[in-house]
Amino acid sequence: MNLRSVDLNLLVVLDALLDEAHVSRAAERVGLSQPAASSALERCRHLFGDRLLERGRGTMLLTPKAQSLQEPIKDLLAQMTALIDPPAPDLSTLHQTVRMVTADLPPALLAGELHAQLAQAAPGITLALLPWHGAAEALEALARGNADLAVSVFPTVEKDFIRKELLQERYVVAMRRGHPAAESFDLERWLAYRHILISGRGETFGALDEALAALGRSRRIGLVVPSFLLVPPLLLGSDLIALLPSRTLPPEAGEHFVTFEPPIPVAGFPLHVAWHRRNDRDPAVQYVARLVETVLGTAISA
Repeated sequence: MNLRSVDLNLLVVLDALLDEAHVSRAAERVGLSQPAASSALERCRHLFGDRLLERGRGTMLLTPKAQSLQEPIKDLLAQMTALIDPPAPDLSTLHQTVRMVTADLPPALLAGELHAQLAQAAPGITLALLPWHGAAEALEALARGNADLAVSVFPTVEKDFIRKELLQERYVVAMRRGHPAAESFDLERWLAYRHILISGRGETFGALDEALAALGRSRRIGLVVPSFLLVPPLLLGSDLIALLPSRTLPPEAGEHFVTFEPPIPVAGFPLHVAWHRRNDRDPAVQYVARLVETVLGTAISA
């Protein structure tokens, strides 16, 4: 028999027909009209080479062939359902390590709360945070299977990846509380002090410098560091100024830092979580991905 010629939807109708032994009740159960259910019964009879249901006194009776089909059809439908739409796993029974590579912004916001929620709902899931070497390498790690999730800015991804936006971030000018530039802050005061530039490659000229150059202005770079997370302690001990994503500063930032909107327009950016399509149905990976979204959402609204 050529399976491509078989309409598997017939098995759903046949299951109802054999349970109900009544065409109208079976039709109602599967959401068909009575004529459509009758037509499906005729097709099933042709498929199995048997009458399946025969009229008795005031009811319909299952043939021996129909009786022998009841359990196998239910088993087959259950297997198909599990394959196509598997039930939600019991998180408490999962034992798996989920490896996540993240840019500078998320770890401070994510790590503690993710651990707390995993320990409560899915204690068998171990979260491993991997070092950051750029968005391109993060996607390569996903492709190779060396990472399960990546949290960063991914302007575009290829079809083998799934990307979901988590939040929109904006930049702020940050300095220590009591900094002399904080009084009557403006463009001139901003440019009067040395800046920290964040570059993983040690570059001393970035997108902000291009924007300033277009205005005929420039800033003085006092220090280049590879990570946004290194900046807050450096600001506390100096008169350096930095342009940072707003969520890079620690929760208690208001006690030690002051922030301002940049004196010139500076575009923000979206933060994404991404994974390879092979992990689209991995329950542990998908649970952590949803948890990342929830935790960041809570942090934003707090």
